[in-house]
Amino acid sequence: MTTSSTLSQSLQVINARITYRNAPIHLLERFAFADLNAAHQKVIEIAELEECIIIQTCNRVEVFAASRNPDQQRLLEGWASAAGLSYNEVAENIEICNGNEVILHLLKLSSGLDSLVIGEDQVLGQVKRAFEFSRKNRYAGPHLSVIFDRAVKVGSKVRTTTGVNKGSVSIGSMAVKLAEEYFDKLNNRSVLLIGSGEGASLVAKSLKQREAHFMITSRTFERAKSFADTVGGNPVPFESAVQMFQEVDLIFLSTTAPYYLITYDRIQKAMAKRDKWLVVFDLSNPRTVDERVATIKKVKLFNIDKITEIVERNIRTRKNEIASAQRIIDEEMKLVDMVLKRKEVEPMVVSIFKDVDRIRERELKKAISILGARIGPEERRIMEQFSYAMIEAIMSTPMNSLRKELGTASKNEDVMRIAARLFNYHEDR
Repeated sequence: MTTSSTLSQSLQVINARITYRNAPIHLLERFAFADLNAAHQKVIEIAELEECIIIQTCNRVEVFAASRNPDQQRLLEGWASAAGLSYNEVAENIEICNGNEVILHLLKLSSGLDSLVIGEDQVLGQVKRAFEFSRKNRYAGPHLSVIFDRAVKVGSKVRTTTGVNKGSVSIGSMAVKLAEEYFDKLNNRSVLLIGSGEGASLVAKSLKQREAHFMITSRTFERAKSFADTVGGNPVPFESAVQMFQEVDLIFLSTTAPYYLITYDRIQKAMAKRDKWLVVFDLSNPRTVDERVATIKKVKLFNIDKITEIVERNIRTRKNEIASAQRIIDEEMKLVDMVLKRKEVEPMVVSIFKDVDRIRERELKKAISILGARIGPEERRIMEQFSYAMIEAIMSTPMNSLRKELGTASKNEDVMRIAARLFNYHEDR
């Protein structure tokens, strides 16, 4: 065996992200990658990564990377280049974490605890698809694969063993649920969504889940079109949307306008030209629907206070489930850490076994040569089997102990360095 010098640094994980937590949707759109395949290649090249997985949704854009020497600046440069942005713009808006914080964040993400709607199911599918895409195109290697594989399993376990995904806990999703209870099915109803912010995105997401067709309008048509490109729906100018009041079954409003967008006069005129019910959900703060609208015949108005009351009741019920989900995640963190540590030692174990097998083969040939004609094919076969059994008996215990020790040791690099010296292991040979 070759004498060991120093072991190269093990792979480290890093996560860079921009999400609904620190950026409005119109800003998130600018950080998205138009071509995910090209984005993986560009980020890997510029940041000198060994592995990369990108998750991109309407509420987040995240880069998960593995490298022996992760460099935050190069990662941000790669992002800027792939998204066509300046480095300063990326650096000012991107949040970065390293090591176990990355694993914890991903486990929470896949479990729905980091979502705009706590416990939502959709994010687990998004994590799974991002993982499958990167693995299929060989951007995800063994290190990130371990983490993402466990994250997908944990996300499923959290949902099947807790009630964290039961009951609407966002104002937008609750509004759509109430609308569904009122009309039974929404996929055959005419729906208008006014707004293009976070609340409107939750309404749009809930409508899409129910295969409802809906129109979107905002202060400008360009804003409505950009929002529709992200969340779905058909964009319409606001002036046209006002004319639709006499046709639509449902109107959802989620804006920050400081005045009434739906006035008493507008709805009164619209209802004079129709004979069916109109249900309006005002999710805005301040309110953007004149409360007198509720006095008009065949108009049902739900305001944000009523919906918030129902949502808060659901959140109180769900808090215990969130705690249960967190306990599952905490246990999984220990398991992932152990698996990754054991994975680090595997190349050493394989190399040591190969070296020992070369010694076994060399010494076996010597013994057979000394015995010469005194042994036949059957005796040679028995000697060879004996040599394999002997090596297995001698090496299995120390190698399994090494794997176990690295799975629990807090300073596994020290353990690996000692083992490398003991077995004269050198990583680069």
